[in-house]
Amino acid sequence: MSQLDIRIGTLAGMDKGAAYLKQILPHGFESFSLTCWEFIGKVDLKKTATEVLETIDGKAVISCIGLFGNPLQNAQTAKDWIKIIDAAPLFKTDLVCGFTGAIEGKPLPESMKQFKKVWEPLVKRAKDKGLRIAFENCDMGGWWHDVRWNIAHSPTAWEMIFNELPYDNLGLQWEPCHQMVSLIDPIPQLRKWAKKVFHVHGKDATVAWDVIKESGIRGGKEYVWHRTPGFGDTNWRDVISILRMNGFAGSIDIEGWHDPVYRGEREMTGQVHGLNYLKWCRGGEFVANPR
Repeated sequence: MSQLDIRIGTLAGMDKGAAYLKQILPHGFESFSLTCWEFIGKVDLKKTATEVLETIDGKAVISCIGLFGNPLQNAQTAKDWIKIIDAAPLFKTDLVCGFTGAIEGKPLPESMKQFKKVWEPLVKRAKDKGLRIAFENCDMGGWWHDVRWNIAHSPTAWEMIFNELPYDNLGLQWEPCHQMVSLIDPIPQLRKWAKKVFHVHGKDATVAWDVIKESGIRGGKEYVWHRTPGFGDTNWRDVISILRMNGFAGSIDIEGWHDPVYRGEREMTGQVHGLNYLKWCRGGEFVANPR
């Protein structure tokens, strides 16, 4: 036994490759989520996979690989989804994550026809290979009546998505931050949706309820900030407990580069604090029971 049923790791750009992981691996990250923004581009997935696995050398795992673009409107992004699904086994992961895409500027339901057209063959392709797909819950600045990049940002949309494509290898890449930005309490939401959560982004938020109560959300004042875990409002002990109670086995990977304080020269300081904080929320080191 160990505590590694839920690993704590971080995100890294696929283009940064093994050299970046080699620098941060000694901090104690247990998993890495490797991501491409919009396109795979010039990244050699096979070469990167070989170098990355040699670098982590059993000290960590690749929790998932991801592609974050708009495959409903960008044909190249849709084509690259085929490539990244096929590449997942090279990284010894069975999970591929990203945005659903969206028909931008339109009400969310108007994306559903194109969503099914693009995603059903991709989900089937993944299933045939023993792979899973998870959609991140980021709104990308969109609203229900004016979506941007990703329709999988609210529970109502999730119900539509999973009704449209009722496959057991299709789930969520969930993080509390994006829900808190929408003033959703992440804990009761997670209790309901935990069985569909395949991967967790370790990103938190701070909600300034005093600002909301005085100025509302359209008063021109900031009322919420993305935070590194350990600096925000989420009870991560509850998050991990709920995940375990629902049989989750996977990774919480910190999504950095968003915190308004722990950024720039303090980026890795914040991430390593978040890493150690989440390990503490996980229950610390495993202790065997007396016999």
